[in-house]
Amino acid sequence: MSLEEAAEPETEIAIPAAPLHDPYAVLRLPNFRLYLIGNALAVFGMQMQTVAVGWDIYKRTHEPFDLGLVGLMQFLPIGVLTLPAGRVADLLNRKRIIMASMLGLGCCSLGLSWISAHQGAVFWMYVCLLASGVARAFLQPAKSSFLPQIVPRGHFATAVTWNMGAFHLAAVVGPAAGGFMIAWLGRATEVYLLDAASALVFLALLTLVASPPHVASVEALGWRSFSAGAEFVWGNKVILGAMTLDMFAVLLGGAVAMLPVYAEDILHVGATGLGWMQAAPAIGALLTSFVLAHRPPIERAGPTMLWTVAGFGAATIVFGWSRWYYLSLAMLFLAGAFDTVSVVIRHTLVQLLTPDEMRGRVSAINGMFIGASNELGRFESGLAAKLFGSAVFSVVSGGIGTLAVVALVAKLWPQLTRYGRLDGKEQ
Repeated sequence: MSLEEAAEPETEIAIPAAPLHDPYAVLRLPNFRLYLIGNALAVFGMQMQTVAVGWDIYKRTHEPFDLGLVGLMQFLPIGVLTLPAGRVADLLNRKRIIMASMLGLGCCSLGLSWISAHQGAVFWMYVCLLASGVARAFLQPAKSSFLPQIVPRGHFATAVTWNMGAFHLAAVVGPAAGGFMIAWLGRATEVYLLDAASALVFLALLTLVASPPHVASVEALGWRSFSAGAEFVWGNKVILGAMTLDMFAVLLGGAVAMLPVYAEDILHVGATGLGWMQAAPAIGALLTSFVLAHRPPIERAGPTMLWTVAGFGAATIVFGWSRWYYLSLAMLFLAGAFDTVSVVIRHTLVQLLTPDEMRGRVSAINGMFIGASNELGRFESGLAAKLFGSAVFSVVSGGIGTLAVVALVAKLWPQLTRYGRLDGKEQ
């Protein structure tokens, strides 16, 4: 060092403070606020209708198998139309697809209301449910890929968290409201009408949402364009690992299907206890969504997802063995909380790591993963309980299977274990 350099006083470099995380900034965006309110109302109506359909069909037929057909009628269109629905979401204006889908769902609800009021054949209820499944097949990829168009990238993770919170709030209040209305009126007709009204309100709010001009994918039509989403998911190991982890966690670790057995034969808490058990995961999810919205983006998203899915599996195991009602409630609460962290990370990763021109197709595949895990997860739980004669074995073995899947995903896709900030700023 020279004498001149030594004589010069050292100047301190001012380091700007990192901006504080504002959890409410995204709520001040008019487009997102309109979308959030409309979507929450639509989900609230759908949750009410789910209770009404189950009550209505079982009251008429007294056949448990007929309740299973409800899920099948709604899942079949998703399984068949996944690739076409994703391609449509990349070709056409996504806001208009959502509006058309909500109009279709509203018409299906009006049909169910008419059938309920006139005691029409149950067959026509299944026809309406099948038609609503078609509408949902096109709705899901359009909704998922539309949200990044109206929310800036820096706010997207927070937007997903608020959206999940609204969903879980509707999942708690909707079924309770639907059950109350059925008990009060003695029929499900008005519940279907309210669902139709909520769908039309969402449609009306969407007309006020300003979205950027749609730029359609320039790929030529053909099988290659339909399968491009699957090829993209297979090539992106972070997305593939996140989807696989979340799907098998729900497929193996879901204890929801066995809750009536636990309430009646194991914990002996009756219908009231069953209601709280069904609400506990949604309450845990709702509170967790609120906490996530008030903290900065997760710093180590990949490892966090792996640990929370492992926590989901561990909570499922403890619930399976528990004979103390309040411990069982606590484990269901934790399972819902862990699952919410996993879902927020997966959904954010899928949208941020996918090019906009392919978001519809990738979102459709993600939706199929979710639908398969939910519906097949219930089937897997029931099948295991039937084959081994024990609901406890079904739940505990599912939780153990979830832990095994976490270890396997971490081994097969180490890219997920190294993924950092959820907003992608440091990738």
